[in-house]
Amino acid sequence: MKQSSFDLNLSTRRTRKQAFLQQMDTVVPWAALVELITPYYSEGRNGRPPFALETMLRVHFMQQWFNLSDPAMEEAFFDTPLYREFAQLSAFARLPDESTILRFRHRLEKHKLADQILSTVNELLERRGLLLKVGTAVDATLIPAPSSTKNKAKARDPEMHSSQKGNEWHFGMKAHIGVDADSGLVHTVRGTSGNVADVADVADVAEGNSLLHGQEKDVFGDADYQGADKRPDAKASHQWHVAMRPGKRKQLDKENKLSDALIDRVEKIKAGIRAKVEHPFRVIKRQFGFAKVRYRGLKKITLQLKTLFALSNLWMVRHKLMGAQA
Repeated sequence: MKQSSFDLNLSTRRTRKQAFLQQMDTVVPWAALVELITPYYSEGRNGRPPFALETMLRVHFMQQWFNLSDPAMEEAFFDTPLYREFAQLSAFARLPDESTILRFRHRLEKHKLADQILSTVNELLERRGLLLKVGTAVDATLIPAPSSTKNKAKARDPEMHSSQKGNEWHFGMKAHIGVDADSGLVHTVRGTSGNVADVADVADVAEGNSLLHGQEKDVFGDADYQGADKRPDAKASHQWHVAMRPGKRKQLDKENKLSDALIDRVEKIKAGIRAKVEHPFRVIKRQFGFAKVRYRGLKKITLQLKTLFALSNLWMVRHKLMGAQA
């Protein structure tokens, strides 16, 4: 494998982007991921010789970290030498064009390698004692999709739907995740259309229990997951701790004011654990800039989400990983 050339001069001031890429260069398990993808990568027997697999993987990850389309990634190689350096590309050598970048992404999608990337990353974190799997917190977030019909198909993505949150309507999808209740690291990712409820009624698909890996004993969720423990797919070994609905809480306060302090304490404990599920959402939306879906098709977007959450896991524990390596 080609030795990484991404070596910054520490005697000069580093930009935030330089610091970020140096950290991710250190914590991403490149060797394990290259070994994972190698059986599915072209050997280049015909036509131009392919770029190194690790180079294309680094390019793919930079697209996720900086929310770059295929054409934008191609242009960035000319504008930003730092990107070429991270991808182990010479300034005077051939650079990947948008078609090459697109084909690599399609190869990952075809073989569902995003699932295995998330598994590979989590296996590393589990070996390091950072992913415990004793408890799980579950939640979902709305991710907008373009509502315009000014595209080649002259239509919106048929797999995206509208859903109401509060008094506002949103067009897009839902990302459902199950995270380690101790560390907040994501272990399960599911994507659905925007009108699927967190715990659905008879007409919808229940997502709550599908976000569990099976080894946990305790599960935490907000009030939308009321009734998850009574679903047909629920397991008796899982103890659900779901937030009380505000209306029921107010009624209890009126009936028995003496229990108010105890209820407050219990609800705050549950809320503190559930809050960890918000951290991965913040990372992919704020840190990585994933504020709106770029591709069409729920399957394709879900695979991208799995890659994003694998990278967010590494980002969230980067200091611990770097400390262990040092």
